[in-house]
Amino acid sequence: MKKTVMLGLVMTVTAGAAMAQADSTQPKKKTVFGQILEKVGGVATGGSLSNDEIASGLKEALRIGISKGSDQASATDGYFKNALIKILMPPEAQKVESALRKVGLGKQVDQFILSLNRSAEDAAKKAKPIFLNALTSMTIQDAVGILKGEKNAATQYLKRTTSDQLMTAFTPVIDSTLKKNNATRYYGDLVKTYNKLPIATQKVDPDLTRYAATKAVDGIFVLVEQEEKRIRENPAARVNDLLKKVFSQQ
Repeated sequence: MKKTVMLGLVMTVTAGAAMAQADSTQPKKKTVFGQILEKVGGVATGGSLSNDEIASGLKEALRIGISKGSDQASATDGYFKNALIKILMPPEAQKVESALRKVGLGKQVDQFILSLNRSAEDAAKKAKPIFLNALTSMTIQDAVGILKGEKNAATQYLKRTTSDQLMTAFTPVIDSTLKKNNATRYYGDLVKTYNKLPIATQKVDPDLTRYAATKAVDGIFVLVEQEEKRIRENPAARVNDLLKKVFSQQ
């Protein structure tokens, strides 16, 4: 009986050790960037992957991040319910907001802010094709710089190459949506009401469309940068070391 019990214990311990060893050797799930880095390492050790293929892999990783960021921004409440990118009253008009809330017009102010964010969400639909077009123009040097760069290097690349196009694309959409959602009227009514108050020592009339377009573009880059950070889960030192091995061969 004792021998049977001892044999059972030995078998249990042995099986547990084997399972633990299997778990410890089980490969961890790699991120998109991790998979690309693995391929880069293959080149460094004599693999057949070309520089063009490395760049294509990076572009695919960025395409995923861009798509997620753009889709998130263009969804209903993509701006309005995201505290990081929610568009509030223009700085020049914040005193208007404060004064109007004090006199019981908070509901009208809230409606205006909602309309402001709806215009950004509509405009964000224009972002994805502009971003994807920028990726088609990315050179191998750009790709290397992004892989070797900071955690937001891809976002900075997109800012450099797409900011003007985004402003050009966003502005008419935001202007149209502001009018469709009556935001321009709400804002005009709010400013007129404020300007009639005794405390209004200076008239307020900011460029609402440009303000909203600028904030909308800024917001979408915030989301894209978040996605880039999620994709990049590998230490920067490892990236740099691998790239040094790869490109020192050229």
